[in-house]
Amino acid sequence: MMRYDFCSARLFVDAAMAEGTVLPLDKVQQNYLGNVLRLRGGERLMVFNGRDGEFAATIRTEGKRLALELLGQTRAQTPRPALRWLFAPLKHARLDYMVQKAVEMGAGSIEPVITRRTQVARVNLERMRANVVEAAEQCGVLAVPEVAAEAPLARRLEDWDGATRLVFCDEDAPLADPVATLSAVPPGPMAVLIGPEGGFDAEERTALLALPAVTRIALGPRILRADTAAVAALALVQAVRGDWR
Repeated sequence: MMRYDFCSARLFVDAAMAEGTVLPLDKVQQNYLGNVLRLRGGERLMVFNGRDGEFAATIRTEGKRLALELLGQTRAQTPRPALRWLFAPLKHARLDYMVQKAVEMGAGSIEPVITRRTQVARVNLERMRANVVEAAEQCGVLAVPEVAAEAPLARRLEDWDGATRLVFCDEDAPLADPVATLSAVPPGPMAVLIGPEGGFDAEERTALLALPAVTRIALGPRILRADTAAVAALALVQAVRGDWR
């Protein structure tokens, strides 16, 4: 891989990448580079598309328009993390925060589920994808997480792959050391499930506990807000089973 002097800016561009390619930019990207980051022709940044790795690029001016010329690859593409994150959607800013933190914490797929106590029945998937891309740009992620359409929790459980361990965060679970509990989980793919404010109802809890590969954990003696619980649960899973080791 080549080394380049570049600014800290990163940009996601959904286009095929190869050394020497010139990538046109849409109006939103041009505004972001020119008016938000205040970059000009000749300046450099890093670009990625989630498929071809990361490239150093220089900004080219074509009249009033900006384009990117790819100089060379700086990092090879990495696989998408195997960790799945399932959650009951929240409203507006708190959902944005939760999605961004899940990307930063190493989730490979973002999967909203509708439970009986979920406050939001419909999810703005385009806004969610935009938050995923923004978080990936800011925290150095190469493999952009997938965003799934919302689905009822019952449907997700019906189709559940028994090979994937589901870590089920439950405020009604007996208090126990979650690190010890997670350390006892056999190796293999894993998913984390965060419920809605108000928690799961009795039927949902029964269905979850009936799964063949489920681990129920409590996140401490205090009731956490759903967005806080998401960060706490993902931090615990990454501390025990993380991809950083």
